[in-house]
Amino acid sequence: MISMTRWTRAAVLTIGLLGAAGSAWSQGMQPMVPAPATPVAASDAATAAAAAPAAAPTAAVLLAQASPSAVEAPVGGALAAAAAKTAPKFDGADTAWMLISTVLVLIMTIPGIILFYGGMLRTKNALSIVAHTLAAASVITLLWAMFGYSLAFSGGNPWIGDTARLYAHGLIGKAVGAHPSAPTIPESVFFLFQLSFAIITFALILGATAERMRLGVTVAFAALWSVLVYAPVAHWIWHPSGWLAKMGHMDFAGGTVVHIASGASGLVAAWVLGPRRGFGKEPMVPHNLMITVLGAGLLWAGWFGFNAGSAFEASSRAAGALLATQVGACAGAMFWGICEYARRGQWSVLGSFTGAIAGLIGVTPASGFVGIGGALLIGAAAGVVCFFCVVYFKAVTGIDDSLDVFALHGVGGLVGTLLTPLLATTAVAPVTATVWTNGLGALAVMAYAGGATWIILKVIGIVLTLRVDAEAEKVGLDVAQHGEMLAPNA
Repeated sequence: MISMTRWTRAAVLTIGLLGAAGSAWSQGMQPMVPAPATPVAASDAATAAAAAPAAAPTAAVLLAQASPSAVEAPVGGALAAAAAKTAPKFDGADTAWMLISTVLVLIMTIPGIILFYGGMLRTKNALSIVAHTLAAASVITLLWAMFGYSLAFSGGNPWIGDTARLYAHGLIGKAVGAHPSAPTIPESVFFLFQLSFAIITFALILGATAERMRLGVTVAFAALWSVLVYAPVAHWIWHPSGWLAKMGHMDFAGGTVVHIASGASGLVAAWVLGPRRGFGKEPMVPHNLMITVLGAGLLWAGWFGFNAGSAFEASSRAAGALLATQVGACAGAMFWGICEYARRGQWSVLGSFTGAIAGLIGVTPASGFVGIGGALLIGAAAGVVCFFCVVYFKAVTGIDDSLDVFALHGVGGLVGTLLTPLLATTAVAPVTATVWTNGLGALAVMAYAGGATWIILKVIGIVLTLRVDAEAEKVGLDVAQHGEMLAPNA
C-alpha cells in the first residue's frame, strides 16, 4: 500500500508539472503569425499578388498622417484585405488525403507491426511485442507533442530545429498556418502525419531487441531515441534548412530517415543486449505465420499512405508514388521467391512476404522520383540483396538481430537510397542528388544513429538492467514481464 501510494503521488505530481509547463509556455509565447504558403514554382501573377498586401498598408499610413479621422475605415479595410491575402489557403482534397494517409501509417504500427512481429516470435513472447510497441508509441506521441516536432520541423539551424512549436504551439484553432513543406494543408495535419513516422521508425527497432529487452528499458530507449536521434535526422533531410536537404539529398518517404536509421539502431541495440538464450543452438521458429501474413498485409496497405502521402497533396505525383510502391513490393516478392527457390527448392509464404517488405523498403526513398521501370529495378534489387543478408548476416556476425531489422530495413533502405538518383526521372520531379550525395547522407545517418544508440543504451544501463534475467527469458516475457499468456493451455 505504501509503495502504491508513492507511485500514485509521483504520477499525479508528474502530470501536474507537465500541465503547468504547457500552460506556462502557451501563456508566455507571443502569438505566431503563419507565414504565407508560397509554392516553389510561383507565377508572375502570384508574385504580384503577394506584393500587393505590403503596398496597401504603406499607402494607408501616408493617408492617415494627412487626415487620421478620414482614413480610419480604409486603413482597417486595407489591413483586413492584407491579412486575408497572406493567410494560407488550404485545399480540402489535399487535407482529406493527408488525414487518410496519417491513419494508414498509424495502422502500420498498431496493429501492423504488432502482428507482423508477433507471429514470428515464440508463443511465450508474443504478447510482449504488443506491450513494447504500445508503450513506445505512447511515450513518443507525448514527447512529439511537447518538443519532438519542434526540434524536427521548425526553422532552427542546419542541425536541429528551434523552440517555436514546443507543446504544439500554434497548431490548434482557426489560426493554424501551413508548414513550408506542405503549403496546402493545415500544419496540424502535417504534425500528425510526421508523428506517425516517428512512431513506426522506433517500432521497427523493437524487432531487433525482441524476446529479451525489459519493458522499462524500451520506454526509456524510445523517449531518448525519438528526441536525440529521430528528430535531428528528420530535420537534416526533411526540413528545407537541414544540411542534407541543402545538399539535395533525395529521400521521398523515409529510406534514410526511417529505414537506415532504424536498421542501424536495431543492429547496435541487438549487439549491446547480446544474443537470446539458445541463439544458434535451438530452433526459434514463428509461432503463427497467419498472424504474420495478416500483419504484412496491413503493412503493405499502410505503405500506400506512407509513400503516396509523402507528396502532401492529392495529385498525380501521389498517384505515381502509390503505383511505384505496388510495383516495388511485387518485384521484391517475386525476386526473393526466385532466390529462395534457387537456393533450397522451395518458395515459402514467409519468404514471399518478407521479399515484398524488402521491395517496399527499397522503393520508399524513390517512390516520388521514379517511373515504373525504376520501381521494378529497385524492388528487384532490394529483394535479392536483402535475401542474402537475411540468410547470411547473423551467421557471419553472430549478432542476434531477432527479426532481421538491419538485414531488411538497413540494407534495403541503403539499396533504395543509392539507386534513387540513378533511376529518378525529371518527368516526375527534379533530380537534385547524385549517388555520392545520397551515399554520404546514408552513411552519416547510419553512423549517427548507431553511435547515438550505443550511448543511449549504455547510459540507460547505468540506471536499469537492460535485459530480463535467464529465468524470465526461459519462462517467457509474457508471463515474467506482463503476467499474461497468449495460449494458457499450450
